[in-house]
Amino acid sequence: MTELTRKLVRDAQAIWHAGLAAVDSAKLVSNAVTLDGRRLRLGHNEIDLDKIRHIVVVGAGKAGAGMAVGLLEALGDSICREKKLSGWINVPDDCARELPCIRLFPARPAGENIPTTRVIEGTREILARVRACEPNDLCICLISGGGSALLDLPIAPITLDEQVALIDHLSSAQANIKQLNTVRKQISQVKAGRLAVGCIAPMVALIISDVLGDPLDVIASGPTVADESDAAAALDVLRQFDPDGTKVASSIYRVLRECRYPVVSPGELSHVHNIVVGNIRIAIEAAANRARALGYQTEFVVPVALEGLANDVGNQLVERLNKFERVSGLIAWIEGGEPVVQLVKTPERGMGGRNQQVILAAAQSLMSRTDKINKSFCLLSGGTDGEDGPTDAAGAWMDSDSIEQARRLGLDPSHYLSRNDAYHFFDSLGTLLRTGPTHTNVCDLRVLLCE
Repeated sequence: MTELTRKLVRDAQAIWHAGLAAVDSAKLVSNAVTLDGRRLRLGHNEIDLDKIRHIVVVGAGKAGAGMAVGLLEALGDSICREKKLSGWINVPDDCARELPCIRLFPARPAGENIPTTRVIEGTREILARVRACEPNDLCICLISGGGSALLDLPIAPITLDEQVALIDHLSSAQANIKQLNTVRKQISQVKAGRLAVGCIAPMVALIISDVLGDPLDVIASGPTVADESDAAAALDVLRQFDPDGTKVASSIYRVLRECRYPVVSPGELSHVHNIVVGNIRIAIEAAANRARALGYQTEFVVPVALEGLANDVGNQLVERLNKFERVSGLIAWIEGGEPVVQLVKTPERGMGGRNQQVILAAAQSLMSRTDKINKSFCLLSGGTDGEDGPTDAAGAWMDSDSIEQARRLGLDPSHYLSRNDAYHFFDSLGTLLRTGPTHTNVCDLRVLLCE
């Protein structure tokens, strides 16, 4: 690897990690929670602690552990003891650890973003704690990305297996996160505001957004938010992705047609305050600041709309690199997103995630060029949660030298791309981005550097 390429790779990782550090979940929560004597401020909400008997903490998501730490630090031991603070948060297995007062419940294996029997168990406990609150209690709900899978309780007679099969079918059929959540919200006892509607105490939800544009009803399927969508909207999605009505369990159609759980109205949640404490904008702006500090001419974009296919996003990044070939100096482009991967059938499917798929699509485009790339570059994409599909990587990167290395090794990106097997392509090159659990989640962060 040339010295220039080493610099670009090193800088790309430093820029990406600067964005990640800015959305550290403990810091985001502790910044949003302050004490002023006997006044507790949660965002713009001020609460008289003398009127509070107990503080009950519940929640779910990949950032749950860090958010809990930040909350406990902000409140301090004295208030936690005085208000007999107790809590339960569903988190991935590799995020669980011992905390005072708050149980971090390991609800699903790392990298498997689907509900499990432990998710159901933990959700029953959370629902019971919320419903046990008294009017003079305070319920604080810590919500973050991954909460859709970590907080769920299907409406009977839908079984867990039927729900998991539904998620797999819609994901394989290229349903986006909004379409997927439209269905899952209407077959759950806790999504779409149904968790909060059972609480008679004041509730404040502190939310780290993993959805572009921060739509509260989509983040973790909106357990504390009234939702305009209903069973009819869910049936419309199923008609699109299951036109013959044979791929989705009959129990799901039955629940939707009978509308067993009514839509929660905004008036029913007047006791709830939802506060977004972190999102992709914070990460992108911090990454851009680091890029400028490293001497790069820097441009960035903060997306607000859902993205398309990961393959298309990778090709768009190559188009941007092509434009940069006509510009001199060190250049940085930073963006966020969350594209969709078109999955092949399970028997043919390899290993990978949407970030790896984006970079592999870019590699395919670059390796198909007949002319030589005139710029040294590095292109990196990683999930801020440290997970990218069912793998141990957060994402991957490619640089001008690893393109040539792939050619020497005879690696055909088209073969790996067609099988959703980006992981093994990048593992062969040693260009997987591995971070372990980050305890935060604000979509994906992508960095393009060139000279």
